[in-house]
Amino acid sequence: MFTAKIKVTLRKTILDPQGKTVEHSLKSLGYDNISGTRIGKYVEMKIDAKSKEEANKIAEESCKRLLSNPVMEDYEFEII
Repeated sequence: MFTAKIKVTLRKTILDPQGKTVEHSLKSLGYDNISGTRIGKYVEMKIDAKSKEEANKIAEESCKRLLSNPVMEDYEFEII
């Protein structure tokens, strides 16, 4: 059994209004040293596979087919 830890974020070229809102709110709370705030998704899933390579393939396909929008989002994952 493997665990995939997946991060999905908007591409750097895509405006992140939710990130800007959070950053503005943090600054209004006195955290003036924060910048470049971006919001993303974190997904963790168990994969029942025979090998790490197979788990890697399943995670990759899951990201491409469902978990991310390839036009707007990037993803990265780690298999443990």
